[in-house]
Amino acid sequence: MRIDWRRNNSLTSFFYKCESCDLHSELSIEDFLDQKLQKILKVKGEKLNNALISGNIKFHESRGFPALQFRKDVGTIESGTVVYLGKKIEVVRGFPKIRRTLILSPALENHFNDKVAVEEKMNGYNVRIASIDNQIFAFTRGGYVCPFTTKKALELMDLTSFFKENPNLVLCGEMVGTENPYVSHHYPEIGKLGFKIFDIREKISNKPLTINEKFDLIEKYNLPPVTLFGVFKADQVAMEVKKIIKNIGKEGREGVVIKDLEMEEMPLKYTASQAHDREIKYAFKYPFDFGRAFFFSRVIREGFQAFEMNESEEELKKRAQRLGESILMPMVKTISCVSNDNPAAEDLVIEVNSKEEADEFVRFIHDLGVNATLLKFEDGKATIRRIHQSTTDKISNYLKGGLY
Repeated sequence: MRIDWRRNNSLTSFFYKCESCDLHSELSIEDFLDQKLQKILKVKGEKLNNALISGNIKFHESRGFPALQFRKDVGTIESGTVVYLGKKIEVVRGFPKIRRTLILSPALENHFNDKVAVEEKMNGYNVRIASIDNQIFAFTRGGYVCPFTTKKALELMDLTSFFKENPNLVLCGEMVGTENPYVSHHYPEIGKLGFKIFDIREKISNKPLTINEKFDLIEKYNLPPVTLFGVFKADQVAMEVKKIIKNIGKEGREGVVIKDLEMEEMPLKYTASQAHDREIKYAFKYPFDFGRAFFFSRVIREGFQAFEMNESEEELKKRAQRLGESILMPMVKTISCVSNDNPAAEDLVIEVNSKEEADEFVRFIHDLGVNATLLKFEDGKATIRRIHQSTTDKISNYLKGGLY
């Protein structure tokens, strides 16, 4: 059976064509949502229709497939969910938000009842990999198919057997490394680029496999997992996480995610002080492109962590000095840069096979609202300059006497 969908110009209906049954008809969006989608997603058609009208669900073409993209949560359906309207309706659910604990004890003892797994939280970007109409795609957190990530994921891993035998599963992981166009971070064991799996979930329900089920599949298909630091009793895990977080902080790594072994309870995350500093340092390099909530949340994390770690006065002063330097130093450097008629910008380097691939990636991030340009392509490396326009414009205005 083949089903073709296309919107009409008034955005009020789809054209429905079923070749196997010789049915050709116009189907209103309301009828499609009521008759089809609400049954699949278990969300009322009226709620789906309101989300479509408000722009929280949008229609777009994704890698040659017509699709509905959820830009915000709608009922129980997460933002980043994509509904493909191809030969059959296929759903890739968005990755659910993981809440953070500011205090390890007693939060972990209260939240978890039995044994828990402590896995590494890596500093990269969230990617979901799924098979759509027998093609494998890599999705960003927002539900976009990234051409660069899709290509690199297929180079880094042999996914053919996995998706042939498990077409209704989604691999959830982190793309990491120094030649990562979204979040560049050095991991000695990764180098330029790598992928690490932290969850495997069902496509439509978004139900995660248990920890044991996940690692069984990872081992069976020779896939790369994030580090599992260990399995601990709920009443002992806070003490263990404190030890782990101090060590990974010293190593320049990010943090941990604490998970119920059966994945029935919501996971919790916790990050190292050094990770907060890196994020603050990056944000204050481009202070007018990041919201105040971004800065405030990381300073709050530092305060609670310093309290729980029961730091000495000397340790607390070192933390405060490190935090202050992360705020002030990068901002002054950027102001100086703009004062010399240079934009607030960062250069990203990625490995691609051709200039056409580099151009395709630049077009893709343009569509996401990123101001970027390809500076050069040489020997398989593309240098892409990302300009932080708001920071550039506002600093320039203040340097000319503009008022704050």
